[in-house]
Amino acid sequence: MLLVNARVGISDIHGFGLIAQEFIPKGTCIWRFRAGFDVMIAETELLSLSAPVQQQVRHYAFFDEARRVYVLSGDDDRFTNHSDEPNTQEEGGYDSYAIRDIRAGEEITWSYRGWGKHDWL
Repeated sequence: MLLVNARVGISDIHGFGLIAQEFIPKGTCIWRFRAGFDVMIAETELLSLSAPVQQQVRHYAFFDEARRVYVLSGDDDRFTNHSDEPNTQEEGGYDSYAIRDIRAGEEITWSYRGWGKHDWL
């Protein structure tokens, strides 16, 4: 669940991205998993869903190798794009924090390299 004012917008990185709508100071928690709003889908459960749904989950979720689950955000956080120089990072489970100040209008990014199943990396 997003904890800051941000929403989907046009990205300079890839199609759409998550754009900050306010100044976000370094150290701010950007996103935190909230059961009932965000979803964890077991790898085996995903295979029981239709092919189009599987494709959408694989596109918008990140895969937690240790738990073997896809974590799907219930809000626009799913539009957060990868960057080799991200302005957020995961800390303490699924919490995502700003690692530097983020200006209003700036795209919020994080590195996908810590999560599995991103063959394009």
